[in-house]
Amino acid sequence: MPYTPSADWQFDVPTQGSKRLPPAARYVESLTHQGYGFEAAIADLIDNSIDAGAHNVVVSFLRDADRLVSLLVIDDGTGMDETALDVAMTVGGREGYSDNALGHFGAGLKAASLSHADSLTVISRTKRSPSAGRRWLTARAQADFTCDIVNARYCQDLVDRYDGVIGWHGTIVRWDNVRAFETVTDGQTDRFLNDAIEKLETHLGLYLHRFLSREGFHIDVVVEDVRTREELDHRGVEPIDPFGYRIPGRAGFPRTYTAPVEGLGDVGLTAHIWPPKSPLVSYRGIGALAERQGFYVYRNDRLVQAGGWNGTRSAETHHNLARIALDLPSAPNDVFSLTVKKDGVNVTPAFARGLEKAVDADGNTFSAYLAAAEATYREAAKRSTEVQRKEVVPPGKGVDPKLKRTLRDELPQVEGEDPITFRWDTLPSDVFFDIDREEHVVRLNKEFRQAFNGDRRAGSNDAPVLKGLLYLMLEKNFRMGRSSAQRDDEMALWNSVLLTAARCELDR
Repeated sequence: MPYTPSADWQFDVPTQGSKRLPPAARYVESLTHQGYGFEAAIADLIDNSIDAGAHNVVVSFLRDADRLVSLLVIDDGTGMDETALDVAMTVGGREGYSDNALGHFGAGLKAASLSHADSLTVISRTKRSPSAGRRWLTARAQADFTCDIVNARYCQDLVDRYDGVIGWHGTIVRWDNVRAFETVTDGQTDRFLNDAIEKLETHLGLYLHRFLSREGFHIDVVVEDVRTREELDHRGVEPIDPFGYRIPGRAGFPRTYTAPVEGLGDVGLTAHIWPPKSPLVSYRGIGALAERQGFYVYRNDRLVQAGGWNGTRSAETHHNLARIALDLPSAPNDVFSLTVKKDGVNVTPAFARGLEKAVDADGNTFSAYLAAAEATYREAAKRSTEVQRKEVVPPGKGVDPKLKRTLRDELPQVEGEDPITFRWDTLPSDVFFDIDREEHVVRLNKEFRQAFNGDRRAGSNDAPVLKGLLYLMLEKNFRMGRSSAQRDDEMALWNSVLLTAARCELDR
């Protein structure tokens, strides 16, 4: 119908046909500026692994001497055939996510990867299809959306290399030209890796803690020599439950409150009060306390927001003990919307109005809960100061992750100090251990390694009882700097006793 000009306001914009305008190839450049943090980007890849039914996920940093060359995320999920690979590598290509899927927008794999690497390769196999792969180079994708088909023989070789994880099916995501790796200066690779892996362990342990708490799901982080394939470091990611206290800070909690939210119905809120002054990593080790109070929002058991009040109130110190678990409905709704990076939730005013009316089974209001959390905090502040444990140099490589987590729960850490590494080495037969204060290393005589492992397979994190005790005994030697006659005499005594004990164990 032809358009006739009119002085009246047009409530509907008149049109005259339509045309298809596909995105310019330069749109790919926007994917490199999505603001994904390194840990969040890896978590997004692991979300895909979980959606694919993976039981085991390995994040592997590939190292060539002092240079970091690539990063891999390997899983034993169902895998993809060539058609599915093409969809996965298309921006926004995936459609029809199930309500239970962690993926949401079809952009995570590409945006997360290209935020950190100039080359993204995905190689996969299923039970019924051979290994296949696709690669995106940022420069080529920006020019014309070209995606490379990876050589079939190479695909199979890489799958074979990691058959201990993949087996009959699975996927490998490979990052090359990782920008953060290229900033590591000579001699700083160990420090960079330790910091990066520590942050990654904390992020994955927190945001995926419900999955990690289940039997049959594991995430491991390894450092691999790209030439020899030797594992230079191996850490299992442990769950960090933001509600993982042993005894609540106030009797009668947690409590479940029900908020009537317009347009959605009743929303359950499980309100917790943490014990004051808790030393646990799950309280103090996941960020500034003021940022970690408030709502912990889950979508299909994946934590998508770790603290914050979503505009319902401001963060205040006396609410540091207040944390509330909220599980989003699986289906899309008009009240809660997830950010693309899955690092927060947007809410409408209907949620705030519902929160004002929220009550528990006994009719107690949500406002009363906040008052109880505040009272618990203030009462603790009035008590006499508790005995404070001294800060310690943190444990590092060679210590089992579970033991490391407990040591960090129980002992405050000295910020900025290189961690203490434990490793087995060749030492004189009359020495059980020695220390290198400059390098922060405890060396153990590998002649006695069998005494602490028996028939079990030796690994970099073996002998946790021995290493735990030695850490408690020796840590002050690294914290206090130069040696002293008293500390040297202590170490000589411990060396003599442990040497005899180890020999007795081997002679049994």
